[in-house]
Amino acid sequence: MLELVPTSDGSKTIFNTEVGENYHSKHGALQESIHVFLNSGLKYFLDGKQVKQITLLEVGFGTGLNFLLSADFCFSQNLPLSYTGIEAFPLDDKLIGQTSYNEYISADVWNSFLLNYPLSFNQYAEINHQCKLKTACVKLLHFKSEEKFDIIYFDAFAVIHQPEMWSEEALNQVCQYLKPGGVFVTYAITGNLKRSMKALGFSIEKVPGAAGKREMLRAVKLN
Repeated sequence: MLELVPTSDGSKTIFNTEVGENYHSKHGALQESIHVFLNSGLKYFLDGKQVKQITLLEVGFGTGLNFLLSADFCFSQNLPLSYTGIEAFPLDDKLIGQTSYNEYISADVWNSFLLNYPLSFNQYAEINHQCKLKTACVKLLHFKSEEKFDIIYFDAFAVIHQPEMWSEEALNQVCQYLKPGGVFVTYAITGNLKRSMKALGFSIEKVPGAAGKREMLRAVKLN
């Protein structure tokens, strides 16, 4: 069962009663997405680079909040974005429409997303002339792509609830699609995660976490 619930910064998230966890931090869905993924992932990757377009892969598409913030930012920067979200159990667009995420992004991006989200299942749908979205409706280990990506947003449920998503096998499965020099970012940081990312050929760093978490992990693929 899925329930809309408020978080501490006033934004909403969804609680999954079967998993026993929110889709976003209870300390603030919006602030977590902005801090962990938009600022520490996308904007970090772009800093100091002359980039003509971005390819981005998300593990755990969920409510689409990370996509919406990224798409809205890229639209404001006139930067083409190709975005793939892996989501084995995609949410209904009517439920996503009740999140009120339209309050945080442009009306054009929000309206086009709701209209085209169902069309994005397993194929690219055009959100606007600069942004296309694909929602890969498969489990992570079954995901395949001919694309390579600049950035990975790793936003799976916590390891206590879904340990299989944080295994070295799962991390290797998704990281094979990251370009050399690409950025992997997640809200979590554990000893096992750090060791796995190092073994997969990444340089890692601990960076300040979002509200409620002292630290998070960012990693760059070396080759």
